[in-house]
Amino acid sequence: MIIDFHTHMFPDKIAKGTLDFLAGVCRIKPYTDGTFTGLCESARQAGIDISIALPAVTKPSQAESVNRFAAQFQEGPVISFGGIHPDCENYKEILRQLRDMGIKGIKLHPDYQDMYFDDIRYKRLVSYASELSLIVSVHAGRDPKCPQDVHCTPQMALELIRDVRPDKLVLAHMGGNELWDETERFLVGQNVYFDTGVVLGRMPKEQFIRMVRSHGADKILFATDSPWGGQKEFVEILSDMPLTSEEKELIFSGNARRLLDF
Repeated sequence: MIIDFHTHMFPDKIAKGTLDFLAGVCRIKPYTDGTFTGLCESARQAGIDISIALPAVTKPSQAESVNRFAAQFQEGPVISFGGIHPDCENYKEILRQLRDMGIKGIKLHPDYQDMYFDDIRYKRLVSYASELSLIVSVHAGRDPKCPQDVHCTPQMALELIRDVRPDKLVLAHMGGNELWDETERFLVGQNVYFDTGVVLGRMPKEQFIRMVRSHGADKILFATDSPWGGQKEFVEILSDMPLTSEEKELIFSGNARRLLDF
């Protein structure tokens, strides 16, 4: 089994416009059309069994509609997490609703939410999500939107981890996109998962292998960040890595199945 722990899709009526906007920001051509159908076809071609969709809520007023869309995808080839903004005053109510709907986790994007990850509002939110046993996936490291103003550095993540002690925190992009030296210094060995979204083929292979071994293959999640990473291409890259079959099994699906309680 292969589970892609970090993908994106949008309602059909806004997918094209959203992807056109984001492609301009990221200066990269997407691998899918950003729809549910496009993601399913990409996953089929890659041999991926389940794609986890991660919606980003960029302002509090979006939470209700984003989560209404996410609730439609809780079984089958795509399973969607919920979304929430740290400025949502009723964040506890929203998180309880997500849990009660059977949604497994939430996505946070500090850069698009214009807030630093060591802010008390994130700490409160992550703490309560952890009480509810929700997975918390966070964009970490540089983002093309504001590459010089990183809203989730490894140091910020470490402060939150020490203060909150979450059990199911996932830092995308191997703990900090393009900040992997700092990730090795501050986060390797902590109780946190890293996902491989968008970094395979970009991150130095030697550093990736070293981090898998020093952090533990049991804390690494296969992810592409589709449509910004090619699912077929990422499966091939990880399959060709000089890792043991046991390490690959954990990364491809074992760790995700444990987190998702499959």
